[in-house]
Amino acid sequence: MLKLIKFRFLYSIAFLLLCFQINGQTSNSTDHPNIVYILADDLGIGDVSAYNPDSKIITPNIDRLIKGGLQFTDAHTSSAVCTPTRYGILTGRYNWRSTLKSGVLGGYSKPLIPTDRLTVGKLLQEKGYHTAFVGKWHLGWDWTFKENAHGIDNLNNNFEVDFTQPIENGPMDLGFTYSYGFSGSLDMPPYVYVENNRITAAPDRVTVNVDDKGFWREGPTGSNFDHVQVLPHLTQKAVNYIHDQSNTAGPFFLYFALPAPHTPILPTTEFMGKSNTNMYGDFMLQVDDVVGQVIQALENQGELENTILIFVSDNGCSPKASFPELEKVNHDPSYIYRGHKADIYEGGHRVPFIVHWPEKIKKAKTTSSTICTTDLMATVAELVNYKLPEQAGEDSFSFLPLLTSTDEPEPLRDATVHHSIDGSFAIRKAEWKLILCPGSGGWSFPRTPEELEGLPAMQLYNLDSDPGEEQNLIANHPGKVEELKSLLTAYVQNGRSTPGALQKNDGPETWKQLYWMTD
Repeated sequence: MLKLIKFRFLYSIAFLLLCFQINGQTSNSTDHPNIVYILADDLGIGDVSAYNPDSKIITPNIDRLIKGGLQFTDAHTSSAVCTPTRYGILTGRYNWRSTLKSGVLGGYSKPLIPTDRLTVGKLLQEKGYHTAFVGKWHLGWDWTFKENAHGIDNLNNNFEVDFTQPIENGPMDLGFTYSYGFSGSLDMPPYVYVENNRITAAPDRVTVNVDDKGFWREGPTGSNFDHVQVLPHLTQKAVNYIHDQSNTAGPFFLYFALPAPHTPILPTTEFMGKSNTNMYGDFMLQVDDVVGQVIQALENQGELENTILIFVSDNGCSPKASFPELEKVNHDPSYIYRGHKADIYEGGHRVPFIVHWPEKIKKAKTTSSTICTTDLMATVAELVNYKLPEQAGEDSFSFLPLLTSTDEPEPLRDATVHHSIDGSFAIRKAEWKLILCPGSGGWSFPRTPEELEGLPAMQLYNLDSDPGEEQNLIANHPGKVEELKSLLTAYVQNGRSTPGALQKNDGPETWKQLYWMTD
């Protein structure tokens, strides 16, 4: 009798554990791969040598990822500038659905992502991952101000902060078990490292650099903060994290957001002059070396085979790289595409996007499937068997089938929405791209009132025949224009571009109907 009772007890425990693993959203499966995002900052599609046969900047480490992974040739960021793109990466939602309708946040700005919104970090925590953020946050968090702070989104303002107090509503409140980095871009004060909600060293000076490439705004600077050494320092933090987590049970997720090659363009001594282009080219080689260090860390720990390593940029190359200087050595950071960072044109948001996963991707592959950085969330969710709720990942389509299948599947997304720094929209479906403004929507020609005078209110391009967006066909295809306008209107009004229940966009009530919508 005692043996029978013992058997039934053990059987019941085993059955309950099995049910929990099958049905539980929070099962801590150790079968899932590690996941590493490396997000470069202001890196153009033409700056990766495997993407640009004419590149004068050779990137062997990034190219190595392509040789053992999947290369996307039609990948896009959800915005042509950094804060909005980072929002989309973590939430799977187009940035313009948030309260930020144009521009970027500053180093003192309030948090853009509410703590009750599902992020990729929270999702993976529920699935048993140890999660970490290292690098440039640029999504806002709450400092403790010593006085009423007005104009905190103005990038040139400084404020009195009580640095003895913890920051709130930052990475650790949005799904990251460990975090280490700084608040805005490397050219936005305050210049202090924050580790797990606390600064690591109080400011002891005010620094500024007005050199065009090495530019950063004046602001309080921590005693351990050296702009030149930020990239090496963060890289060491990322490498240490990989080493530490490789010696523990369970998978890990590392979101490594580089501050480079964004301004200040500050290559360390060993990279100065190495590219034979300019300082930006030298800094690009340092970025490539950082990628190599991450690969080496995973390899040394025996984790490379079972790690999904994703490399992508947050938008196109900045004009601070000095396109005229690079043109003299026949290098174009935007490759064959028009425009650059901030623009609605392809150079603003078409970026290198590489997925390296040796366990599943046995040989190099290239795909022309159109994807967006918002798609990372649904891909990760499908990977770990997590069902996204209706109010999450509203613009995220899983590209996991592209990683695991030998065949090219049907198009993953019906259309993709692009967004520029001034809040201009474009929508892309198959070969057709409709831009709902007369110019670049950003920093390149045409942008001034004089340059825009007399131009059509919208632009239509066939990217198959005209990837450089030179021939505006707006007058030739009125039916296509109306089709794309109607689709974009539906995406805005429905609060989502994926199938599912209608959702509400965030922001002011005045943002109910955009200029192209009809009553």
